[in-house]
Amino acid sequence: MSPVAAEAADITRRYGPAAVITGIGAYLPPDVVTNDDLAARLDTDDAWIRSRTGIARRHVITPGTATSDLAVEAGRRALESAGERLPDAVVLATTTPDRPCPATAPEVANRLGLGGVAAFDIAAVCTGFLYGLATAAGLIASGVAERVLLIAADAFTTIIDPNDRGTSVIFADGAGAVVLRAGGHEEPGAIGRIVLGSDGGLSDLIEVPAGGSRTRSSGVAPKAGEEYFRMRGRETYRHAVTRMTAASRSAAESAGWTTADDVDRFAAHQANARILSAVAQELGIPATRQLSNIEHVGNTGAASIPLLLARSAAEGALLPGHRLLLTAFGGGLAWGATTVIWPDIKAG
Repeated sequence: MSPVAAEAADITRRYGPAAVITGIGAYLPPDVVTNDDLAARLDTDDAWIRSRTGIARRHVITPGTATSDLAVEAGRRALESAGERLPDAVVLATTTPDRPCPATAPEVANRLGLGGVAAFDIAAVCTGFLYGLATAAGLIASGVAERVLLIAADAFTTIIDPNDRGTSVIFADGAGAVVLRAGGHEEPGAIGRIVLGSDGGLSDLIEVPAGGSRTRSSGVAPKAGEEYFRMRGRETYRHAVTRMTAASRSAAESAGWTTADDVDRFAAHQANARILSAVAQELGIPATRQLSNIEHVGNTGAASIPLLLARSAAEGALLPGHRLLLTAFGGGLAWGATTVIWPDIKAG
């Protein structure tokens, strides 16, 4: 046994099997809203939106469509991509569940024909996919599940004030999913150490003020507009750059990647073109190694990273063997990062 294989076997004995990506799928609703469409009703124009966000168009759901509809389609495509037996659990990362109660994941699992598998939601806003990876990896390492379908889906346009120029030009709808199986830590597709963090002292930077138990129990009717998503952009920018940079460095170091040259591709949550550029610059990663689709899809919340990975793999920007660094930041505040050697899979 080689030294690398021996080390991997020792890690498996100590920490349990790794979570290995074996399939990926993505889904965007067909309706598209361009910057010119928004300019027709907001005090803005295409140049203003592009210069501040890097976004030109975004996909949106039609009336009557829900997060579960997006999740089912992305999940189906990921399962087809994996081409293996059905998963033992479904984890759905979302900020926009179909209903406050019950969780949306069991319905998604049922519609996918997965029978009575374990299924539950997690909420970490735009960092949901990375928190979901940690959750799926834990299920696999503990032996609760051998295969997990992780779906990240958001219908952000359902919680955005359509008249708020600061958010309606940024957020959009979509879903991405991966299938993870138990495997060796040395395998392509094995998820590396996942670095996670949060700061609840700054929870008001990104929030939907009304609709939860605090406002419901107050006896005071919420103010107009408090049912919509709010974000304090300038403060969020500063914290996003700092936290994503630090988490990325920690994850890369855990993988033994000591310089920017060790990172073949960098996939950050597609929040804002300025944030992406600033984080990559802090890490020393050139534009040629940065994956991006924000121009075409906007900020899709938890779905952002799997949508980016699926598109990049399908278009050839992400190839088998690429050393991939992932990072995200969102409400909570919450952030995270991890690494993976991209496997030889076909995006669904």
